[in-house]
Amino acid sequence: MLHLLATGTAHNVNARALILNTAASLVGSAVTNIARRTRDVFAIGPLHAASPAPAVASSLWREDDGCTAWLDGHADRSVVFVSLGSLAVISHEQFTEFLSGLVAAGYPFLWVLRPDMVEAGGQDSALREAIRAVGSKNARVVPWAPQRDVLGHRAVGCFLTHAGWNSTLEGIVEGVPMVCWPFFADQQINSRFVGTVWRNGLDMKDVCDRAVVQRTLKEAMESDVIKGSAQALAQQVRRDVAGGRSSPVELERLVRFIEELSTPEPLLMSRMNGE
Repeated sequence: MLHLLATGTAHNVNARALILNTAASLVGSAVTNIARRTRDVFAIGPLHAASPAPAVASSLWREDDGCTAWLDGHADRSVVFVSLGSLAVISHEQFTEFLSGLVAAGYPFLWVLRPDMVEAGGQDSALREAIRAVGSKNARVVPWAPQRDVLGHRAVGCFLTHAGWNSTLEGIVEGVPMVCWPFFADQQINSRFVGTVWRNGLDMKDVCDRAVVQRTLKEAMESDVIKGSAQALAQQVRRDVAGGRSSPVELERLVRFIEELSTPEPLLMSRMNGE
């Protein structure tokens, strides 16, 4: 996986331009570094925050329609939302550690647990026991959820995530503190940024222990510093996508760039040469 990523990244220098779903203020130094090595870079995101349209389903899994109603019954910032994405598969041992840590933390939780997520199955009996122990009001497990709607709900106080880029952006825009447990590809770097650069959450990579899960969730749910960083980052990114700011300006520049690509070649070459 690392070799494929390195090879693909090396080929980027041959591209006419790169379009990035990010805001310059989020990863400004990275965008600047990339710009030195490519012909042009457009940072036009987060795209989902710039669009007023309803969220479009990004998975073939059917979303559970009762998530919002269930969240409505809980106090503000009291629920842990758990979703490790559409691809990751965890062992039964890891599942048990996550479940035990969630129950021990003592917060209500909404857990997206795909039917194919736990190796060799076996999660049903453990889930039934856990939900029986904490009560159905304090635990809801669904095969898939409308993530943007859930993260934007007032009741959600923490997002336990695999730190995929889309999920990371959605958590950032909503100002929700994150606990990251990454698997592969960009998730490792995203998790590092959450815990060390942006400080809007905690990096829990390479550890799957019930005591660590419990302790990390409690810190993310209760730390005023993390909450403050998450809210400040959300405000910053929302400003980035507002009219006249960096992302809309970059999008307009991208539109002009595409229009120029369709102009007659001699005219285009003269513009590129500054004539």
